[in-house]
Amino acid sequence: MSAATPAGQKIYEGKAKILYTTEDPDVLLTHFKDDATAFNAQKRGSIVGKGQMNCAISTHLFQLLEAEGVATHWLDSPSANEMRVRTVKILPLEVVVRNIVAGSLCQQTGLALGTVLKQPLVEFYYKNDALGDPLLTRDRLFLLELATPAQVEQLQIAALKINQILSGFFERCGITLVDFKLEFGIDTQNRLLLADEISPDTCRLWNQGDSDPTQRVMDKDRFRHDLGNVEAAYQQVLERVLAQSIEK
Repeated sequence: MSAATPAGQKIYEGKAKILYTTEDPDVLLTHFKDDATAFNAQKRGSIVGKGQMNCAISTHLFQLLEAEGVATHWLDSPSANEMRVRTVKILPLEVVVRNIVAGSLCQQTGLALGTVLKQPLVEFYYKNDALGDPLLTRDRLFLLELATPAQVEQLQIAALKINQILSGFFERCGITLVDFKLEFGIDTQNRLLLADEISPDTCRLWNQGDSDPTQRVMDKDRFRHDLGNVEAAYQQVLERVLAQSIEK
């Protein structure tokens, strides 16, 4: 992005967020939307208040990670559904960390929903809507030149560290972190930074106080699978995150 790009100009609109320029070419303004999508945008809808809730949850989790030494793109949150972030070039990879079998891991392996993995599983997906964000082997990742071997090693280490921090935090919230998606970018100083968001849109979260396989869901699976009470689930996650952050 050129330093001459005018401030306040929309430079990108995705499924859940809009990015705007600011007076500083190294800083962008992220606007969180209430729009919701699933199944590679084949299902579309809206979750009332989602933008504000996800912005608040992401803000607190980015602050938590920063305090634990994880470099992120987060700078501050000037309003309820806006976040100022460092300008990064997003790597075309989705890094998924799994602690418990759910979602596509059930479908592709036949493992039972809820099976606890002996150790966290880190997977890489090609961030490409036209191809359906396919799961990649390391060889295919390098074939497509989506990241260098050194970057992949960095991503693996960072993902496992983030998982350890977030799993412990959500445990204190009475929530099980089943799995989650991360995105990373390279900033203007060539640093690898955690980017995007961390929220019920990008995490599978189960309420530890409920063993019912549908009632325990506190994330976007409620929207994906028409389970109802989507806004209430997001609000519950927000309230627990805020309460734990205050206690800490």
